Amino acid sequence: MNKHNATSADVAILAGVSQSTVSRSFDPSSRISEKTRQRVFEAAKELGYQVNKAAQTMIKKRSDLVAGLTDPFR
Repeated sequence: MNKHNATSADVAILAGVSQSTVSRSFDPSSRISEKTRQRVFEAAKELGYQVNKAAQTMIKKRSDLVAGLTDPFR
């Protein structure tokens, strides 16, 4: 496996969880056991997986690129 091309499916296989569990593991507000979350993070680290922010933005229909602005005209 080329570490630069690791997918969430690869992480899921290595961690022994579903692909949706991998996705939810990277959302701090998701209700996933800490044990499962750590297993996913360890698999992701081993594979060199990084969350695809562009894909995440399309799925969530919002971006985390600009945060904390209280004045929408700034």
